[in-house]
Amino acid sequence: MELKKYLSKFLVDRKKNLSEKDYFLSTNISRITGCNVQNISLYREAFSLKTSSRNKQVKNYERLEFLGDSVIGAIISCHLFATYPEANEGYLTQMKSKIVNRKNLNKLGTELGLTKFLQNESTTALSENIAGNLFEALVGALYLDVDYETCKKVVLERLLTPTEINKLENKIVSYKGLLLEWSQKQKVNLKYETCEEMQPNKNLVFRSYVWLDDEKISNATETSKKKAEEKAAQRAFYILNKKKSIIENPKNLA
Repeated sequence: MELKKYLSKFLVDRKKNLSEKDYFLSTNISRITGCNVQNISLYREAFSLKTSSRNKQVKNYERLEFLGDSVIGAIISCHLFATYPEANEGYLTQMKSKIVNRKNLNKLGTELGLTKFLQNESTTALSENIAGNLFEALVGALYLDVDYETCKKVVLERLLTPTEINKLENKIVSYKGLLLEWSQKQKVNLKYETCEEMQPNKNLVFRSYVWLDDEKISNATETSKKKAEEKAAQRAFYILNKKKSIIENPKNLA
């Protein structure tokens, strides 16, 4: 009963000491992490966009994103090292890449709805990677607000759980990388031919062709050269896998 009264008083006092905006941010960060927020300014920074202001004192998420990237990398590396005692360096590296790659972090940040906590508006369109950037900044802020062990516990129990990590074990992160590895083993020449192309609506796109020796296997268009080559590689993979069984056992994807 006394504990209930204390907690109730604590929440009331905290609400009084925080602005409505800070209280909203603090409450939601606590909901996501399961930790009480000690230093709200860290999370304000984690969810602040870069502005055109020349004032160098104006902070944004980028420094915490840098820190969070390293913290996540250390946590995941240690987790994989302990979880797969027989795995070689190549397997551990690929598994880590599947977990911390931009696409997966964007997915996690989107599922947590992190863009709802942005502290300021951007004069330009948000980057397609903003959700993943904010995810890393959140982890960076949490690391500074609590400690490494608590941060590690939050990441592995609430943000990047072993169950979610296991789901990624057989996931293909890069079809282009997979095709390259296969072609080297088979001693066949794999190459990409990519060019700019103007569509009828006058939008500029990139068209990429995948060649295997002298045979054109697939092609695809996208808004960037990198995306076009990855999409063309994905199409080539399914075509070749049907003919040649590039991957006989799904567990060999890693």
